[in-house]
Amino acid sequence: MADFDVIVIGSGIGGLVAGSLLARHGKKSLILESHCYPGGAAHSFSRQGFVFDSGPSFYCGLADPTSLNPLRQVLKLLGETLDVLAYNPLGHYHFPEVSLPISCQSAQYRANIAQVTAQGAIELAGFEQRLLKLYQGLRQIPTLALRADWQLLPLLIGRYGGALLRLLPQIREISGSTGQILDQTVADPWVRRLIDLECFLLSGLKAEGTVAPEMAFMFGERDRVAVEYPIGGSGAIIDALVSGLRRWNGELHLNAHVEQILVENNQVQGVRLKNGELLFAPIVISNATLWDTINHLLRPEDLPASYRRQGLQTPAVESFMHLHLGIRSEGLESLTGHHVVVQDSNQDITVPGNTCMISIPSVWDPNLAPPGHHGVHAYTLEPYAGWQLDSTYQARKQARSQILYQALERVIPDIRSRVVLELIGTPLTHSRFLRRYQGTYGPATAAGQGSFPGPHTPIRGLYRVGDSTMPGIGVPAVAASGILCANTLVKPHQTLKLLDWLK
Repeated sequence: MADFDVIVIGSGIGGLVAGSLLARHGKKSLILESHCYPGGAAHSFSRQGFVFDSGPSFYCGLADPTSLNPLRQVLKLLGETLDVLAYNPLGHYHFPEVSLPISCQSAQYRANIAQVTAQGAIELAGFEQRLLKLYQGLRQIPTLALRADWQLLPLLIGRYGGALLRLLPQIREISGSTGQILDQTVADPWVRRLIDLECFLLSGLKAEGTVAPEMAFMFGERDRVAVEYPIGGSGAIIDALVSGLRRWNGELHLNAHVEQILVENNQVQGVRLKNGELLFAPIVISNATLWDTINHLLRPEDLPASYRRQGLQTPAVESFMHLHLGIRSEGLESLTGHHVVVQDSNQDITVPGNTCMISIPSVWDPNLAPPGHHGVHAYTLEPYAGWQLDSTYQARKQARSQILYQALERVIPDIRSRVVLELIGTPLTHSRFLRRYQGTYGPATAAGQGSFPGPHTPIRGLYRVGDSTMPGIGVPAVAASGILCANTLVKPHQTLKLLDWLK
């Protein structure tokens, strides 16, 4: 006898969205999280009065009622709201030759770029126009309407037929890469590097590897809705999703480590926990990565050899080095919250250590740090290979963190003398605390060079959500993966009922 209608393994945003939406549909939903905190890569943690984000820190349209952010729409369906603070510019990009404020509005964005390259700003306008046209077409079909089975087509034709017809001339761009549009519109090398950086921050890949709709939505949303930070940090988003899950009678169990997905005759049966407990359900959704699901949660014989081999060969985005710092804030009254530092123009932006991301959220929410202090999160790509717990580990941590300190000195020159708390995270830290394969944030599948598997697996009743299932490693992408999976598991009329409720 089934204990639950659906069991979700992992409480990352994809898992929380899928589990809570299915609870909203009346399913008896259980989410199992091996960590003591929910949220996966988006959870917050506290040390000595500082509240730090563990991963994402840039958000757009969390509370703006006109936003197409799928996470905002899910929160509304669940009856949850977020307190946010809107800000502009969204950040500063620091290149060796210039520092550039990145305005939320397209016109000001281009005006700032014109100070660096007038011709590049003109070319950028053509690039943006192509993306915004794509955005205008795609935005007519909400993410909440999508599903991953044959019933999608009649739903789209019946409800969004006109929008589909208008999208037909853009079908190549929908399936193409941002790089293709960039090549057709921009020759200026400085702007091309800027767009590569924008894509890299969004997807982990440069323009040639980033799907065009992903960048279209980023530019479109950034131009028309508010860029916001949630009061309380990224953990506030997780708290809202957990509250919504429980509001609709779903359950979340922490410190519940799933050891195996139970499969019999190619049909999922439930899960076995590390403590030996068995929980049964006809539907299991894995929010673990593709590699962890295949390697650790399933037996080799549970999957066709070809599917298993192809999955394990999927390339992964590198892991990260992290610095979480508590610093004294006197004299930093004009400090802004988001910065990206490119260290060397002669190196590719994807070279580990060359592009460093910096977030100082206590600029917006002072309660994230003790009075007179700021909390700082800086991170950069770092390969997992070569890291091991041995006698050199602590020294290597300190040595590899210096590249992040150098980036921080572009923003706060005397940062080292201000530090009162230092936490250094390596790929091993990332892997251990986020329970992610080699500490990665997701697959490095470039546009046109491979497809994402979506929620389906060869095992009946087993589905997947998260960053290994669809393009993009950001919050909207993983939220969309949860929506896609949940919709696939209910009838189209149930989805349409929620869409009508949102109006």
